[in-house]
Amino acid sequence: MLVSTARYPTAHGSKYLQQLCKHFAHKVEVSFDATQGRVALSSGPAEMTADPEGLTLRVTAEDAKALIQARYVIDSHLVNFAYREGFTGLDWQLDPA
Repeated sequence: MLVSTARYPTAHGSKYLQQLCKHFAHKVEVSFDATQGRVALSSGPAEMTADPEGLTLRVTAEDAKALIQARYVIDSHLVNFAYREGFTGLDWQLDPA
């Protein structure tokens, strides 16, 4: 399994976490509250944690292609939700095995 993590520094982490989870809930299984969320993406699970300083995202996938897909799905939705802040994408890091 491959794991990748990103952090988006923003005062609106909880808002974006909830927007992402509500949006994905139309298609996949989701559980969330104001500070934590889990989304069952087809490429693998995505976990989100919000705090007053930002939003941390963690995606897990079986291979590189699925990992890239999961990161793209999250980035593309955050571009729409956080456009007022000039969001252009996350700096994803591959977690050590």
